Amino acid sequence: MAPYESDDSTTAAGIDTPRASRRKKAARYVVPVAVTGVAAVTIGLVPAIADSGSPDLPEISAQQLIQRIAESDTERLSGTVKITTDLGLPNLGGLESGLLSGAATPGDDGSGSAADPQTRLTELATGTHTLRVAVDGPDKQKLSLLEDAAEYSLIHNGKDVWGYDSQSNEVYHSTSAEGAEAEQDVPATPKDLAERALAAVDETTSVTVDGTAQVAGRDAYKLVVKPKQSGSTVGQISIAVDSETYTPLKFTLTPAGGGAAVVDAGFTQVSFDPPAASTFDFTPPEGAKVTEESDLPAAEPQQPKSEEDLAKGLDGLNVLGEGWNAIAVLDTGGQGIPSGTETGGAFGGFLDSLGSQVSGTFGKGTVFETRLINALITDDGKVYVGAVTQDALVKAADSGQ
Repeated sequence: MAPYESDDSTTAAGIDTPRASRRKKAARYVVPVAVTGVAAVTIGLVPAIADSGSPDLPEISAQQLIQRIAESDTERLSGTVKITTDLGLPNLGGLESGLLSGAATPGDDGSGSAADPQTRLTELATGTHTLRVAVDGPDKQKLSLLEDAAEYSLIHNGKDVWGYDSQSNEVYHSTSAEGAEAEQDVPATPKDLAERALAAVDETTSVTVDGTAQVAGRDAYKLVVKPKQSGSTVGQISIAVDSETYTPLKFTLTPAGGGAAVVDAGFTQVSFDPPAASTFDFTPPEGAKVTEESDLPAAEPQQPKSEEDLAKGLDGLNVLGEGWNAIAVLDTGGQGIPSGTETGGAFGGFLDSLGSQVSGTFGKGTVFETRLINALITDDGKVYVGAVTQDALVKAADSGQ
């Protein structure tokens, strides 16, 4: 099947209202950031496998496929999933996962719970993991992270959210309806990620249908979203869409620099039959330590819960450029990162190993890179961050904005 360009790249649904524009602005900036944080999510995370086969399916345009994704009403499914995340972070002994999520390590201050989802699921930020997923409408979801000799499960059933770590025999429990809602309001499944990406589609984006594939034994269309501009670290986003239910089955983000995908998330096995009701039942095992959410230390302020909330926050943020080349600028009003020559000793060498020194008409600074998100911190305390190359960050700093 030949690629088909989107008939209308204004929005995912071809409608551009003030509200849609504001949501699009937020989504455009946070798509790579949301993908980076995918490992810290809760209910419903689903991963990726290699494509196989090229089924013969009716031709469909990108705009038609996007519309059908938006109209898909799939609420019940179950399956086995994998996720591979490779951000190219330095090996910090697991600390990088906590840095991504902002979560503390359980018990690092004598409190917390090994079953708290905000700490346990951050390990998905790196490596390859196998999960089992079950969903039965908006009020019943279960995710189980399978390990060598243990299992971590997160269950949402009505107003109850349970987390259970079999290795430590610890249980986390929340009965807050608001808390349960927050657990789900993150980019988790391929559908969540696809919707975030498609909401960011604008004139700087190419959207095509690039053939077909089989994912988890199901025929699927391949939707490809990629920047038209140069300078972005995002190469392309590929979304495998089920040809019957139009549910995204696989989400793959490939960096412009080549190599393995940064995030490869998709089903290895899937069923759209309703899961058994007992799947979502949970009773704490005998002898388990149960921690109520209300017993945990007060958390740091949470990130915005929606693109609209994020858009409000972005109103006061200085953003240079547009589309995939957008760069956020923050002025800390303080000092930048000291170099190894300034600090000396092992600590200075450690800082230099994490970043690279750059200079320009703006002065000097340090660039910290992953395979997707890069940041430049200047010596006078300005921060430039985006899914762009080092050269683009230096050029933005040289602009003096």
